[in-house]
Amino acid sequence: MPPILLLATLSLALPVAAAAADALPISSTTGPDPTLQEPDKTLLPTVNIAKARGWPAGGKPAAAAGTRVTRFADGLDHPRWLLALPNGDVLVAETNAPPKPEDGKGVKGWVMKKVQKRAGAGVPSANRITLLRDADGDGVAEVKQVLVKNLNSPFGMAQVGDQLYIANSDAIVRVPFKPGQTEVSATPVKVTDLPGGPINHHWTKNIIASSDGSKLYATVGSNSNVAENGIEAEEGRAAIWEVDLKTGAKRLFATGLRNPNGLGWEPQSRVLWTAVNERDELGNDLVPDYMTSVRDGGFYGWPYSYYGGHVDERVKPQRADLVAKALVPDYALGAHTASLGLVFSHADAAALPAAWRSGVFIGQHGSWNRKPRSGYKVVFIPFSDGKPAGQPQDVLTGFVNDKDEALGRPVGVEIDKRGGLLVADDVGNVIWRVTGEARAAVAAAPQR
Repeated sequence: MPPILLLATLSLALPVAAAAADALPISSTTGPDPTLQEPDKTLLPTVNIAKARGWPAGGKPAAAAGTRVTRFADGLDHPRWLLALPNGDVLVAETNAPPKPEDGKGVKGWVMKKVQKRAGAGVPSANRITLLRDADGDGVAEVKQVLVKNLNSPFGMAQVGDQLYIANSDAIVRVPFKPGQTEVSATPVKVTDLPGGPINHHWTKNIIASSDGSKLYATVGSNSNVAENGIEAEEGRAAIWEVDLKTGAKRLFATGLRNPNGLGWEPQSRVLWTAVNERDELGNDLVPDYMTSVRDGGFYGWPYSYYGGHVDERVKPQRADLVAKALVPDYALGAHTASLGLVFSHADAAALPAAWRSGVFIGQHGSWNRKPRSGYKVVFIPFSDGKPAGQPQDVLTGFVNDKDEALGRPVGVEIDKRGGLLVADDVGNVIWRVTGEARAAVAAAPQR
């Protein structure tokens, strides 16, 4: 066996291969001014991923003091993303990666495919949107009905008027839909293409509507870690697109965002924010994932630099002109946490503690490129005057057991109509619901 292939094989057999230097506390790579260590390059990257196991009977994450977590729905097939509808119904995208025949070629690609399989991401995509309904208000969905099927790795969803928009892995489509329906028989109609193709490395596409319903904003992740597939493969990627729903025309709204996922309008300022996965293989503490307000026309560095002018020397040729204008993100979420879900809380989130009604919840899917691991939790960051105003607070933890097995992995987060927090867990195949203890007890009391 060639030495490099042997090393790659060992990286899967051992808890960690080619481990980087000792890691900083995760708090050092969190907040408005994270510590940015010097890059720590190794022959092979640190590979330290928790093997996907799933929850034992009766198992659940640990909820923060003064709150409780319950199963809103279970028995799902890789639930990734959520949308709460005005009538109280909840839509969940049951989905996984589409075929990507050109992604992950070579020894490194082979290793990464094995890593993804170990993490629970190797299952076929269910390719559907499922409707969940809790009609009696007890915090458990008694209706679980496939709403739209035969999609192409769907992820983000948005309701505008009598149309449901769905972000497939290569296009935005729409179907006629009014809240209250439990099934859609119409064939989806394409609104606009999104970058996809045979690599489609970061395949998840999320969407959010403008307040007047005239536009959608769509996230498209990069086609690589740091443009190693060539910059031509990154056309239209690592970006947020603005789509005009009347004409279908689109334009790049913001660029240089390696893998944006969560989107939300900050309630006070009405500014768009996104959660972004930054690049890997520079050591335990580089580069912190982040959330940031999104500036129209803004460039955020990828692939040439990170956190403003910190040049990534792996990228050739460089673009000093773009590095010079790269914006610094607003708030770091910790190195390699895989922060995906983002939802703003608000004063109407009555089922949650009062301290969690002004800020943002983040679903952190969990690291593969860090020792010790980071993420594998849901956190809350308070906001004041439209900006982050404090350190992250743990909301749900305990997704990894003492055998280093992932019982679950949080992805999408959403506030439901009754003011509780919903969390999609794509390894546990559960939608969790978090509430304050007193509120949960009232909601669970029998109706008279």
